[in-house]
Amino acid sequence: MADKTEDGGPWTGCAVLFLRSLSPNVNLLSLYKDHQEGKFTVFKVLKLTLIDSARGLRGYEILKVHDADPLLGVEVKFVDVAACQQFLSSYGSGALHQSLSQHACRLLALPQELRVETQLKASTHVLDLCLDDLQCCLKHIHLSQPERLCDEEIDHLEQMLQSQALRPAQQLSSTNQQVESPVPNNCFRFQNRVFEDRILTAADVQSFSNGVGRQWKNVGRALGRSCRALKGPAIDNLAYEYEREGLYEQAYQLLNRFIQAEGRAAKLSRLVRALEDCKLTGLAENVLDIQPVFGALA
Repeated sequence: MADKTEDGGPWTGCAVLFLRSLSPNVNLLSLYKDHQEGKFTVFKVLKLTLIDSARGLRGYEILKVHDADPLLGVEVKFVDVAACQQFLSSYGSGALHQSLSQHACRLLALPQELRVETQLKASTHVLDLCLDDLQCCLKHIHLSQPERLCDEEIDHLEQMLQSQALRPAQQLSSTNQQVESPVPNNCFRFQNRVFEDRILTAADVQSFSNGVGRQWKNVGRALGRSCRALKGPAIDNLAYEYEREGLYEQAYQLLNRFIQAEGRAAKLSRLVRALEDCKLTGLAENVLDIQPVFGALA
């Protein structure tokens, strides 16, 4: 399907993603409706999930978040067919669900992975029933044209998100004009910013495993310079043992092996340093929850 319609206009379409948490004590709809902080946090989870699933900030926008009790409905307008295709691919493969769970676990400070039930609709068509036919899904989304502009509430949340993303850049500019201060013993420096050091969490392991891909061996060898459990043939043994489970599981088991071996010394700073050594600064930023500057890329 082309980026433009038959009459030469831009390709657009609309879909609604319905969500319901299956995890006890987590109600996404109630959190969104409860108070401003909960609303903003849930919106941030949704926005970051869309960035992951559509591979960037462009090509779509959230128009409205619906109260479809007991479901939370997220109405998304697509203005780029490639972004829509990537979104559908991520949704169909389960990558969107994994990304949503990862961001929710971190931002909502959940003790374990968030399990979510979803449904994707375009007008009255349930796209879950035809995900194996990409062109059919795109056709339904294209025929389901948005009936509204961006909701005022969503516009306000977007502005809050942009303001939060820009704040670290402003702080960094101010810091660069001063003499660099020493880093406290319980902190470390990354990209001229100071972060609190801590023991690696389950959310860190998920974030790493989702993003490292084939580079997991290189990161393992970098960690192995200071971790006896990852020296010698340990990395190749992990690759062989979990080959059938795929790259995610291999990376997951690598970091778990590191945490089990190092205990309280399995710190965030050591992982970030290993990622830097492997030139994976983007993944380090993701693990550290350094948000993209939305305003600059909009």
